[in-house]
Amino acid sequence: QVQLAESGGGSVQVGGSLRLACVASGKTFVLNCMGWFRQAPGKGRERVAMMDFGVGGAIYADSVRGRFTISHDSAKNTVSLQMNSLKLDDTAMYYCAAGVAGTDCNNPLGKLWGQGTQVTVSS
Repeated sequence: QVQLAESGGGSVQVGGSLRLACVASGKTFVLNCMGWFRQAPGKGRERVAMMDFGVGGAIYADSVRGRFTISHDSAKNTVSLQMNSLKLDDTAMYYCAAGVAGTDCNNPLGKLWGQGTQVTVSS
């Protein structure tokens, strides 16, 4: 049993920054990765960034690479997403996601989800 709690969403103007955080609790030892997906109105859920615990590497969507940075604190069971140079298209509900060992880290199927935090970017 794992619970995920997100924070850090808000409203910013184009070019601004936000930092999201997700804290995992419970049986976190079963997880092989943690990270973030997002979903805009009328759109599907899109992978943003995931941290693979096994290889210790980050995977980013092409649309955010170079602007967003994911980090992991294993001692605190947290992942953070630093979002810089925000664009209008970054507006979405951002969901913390966790994958169970033995599954594809970057596949949304079978993921454990947080409740979501809204990010709104405006001009």
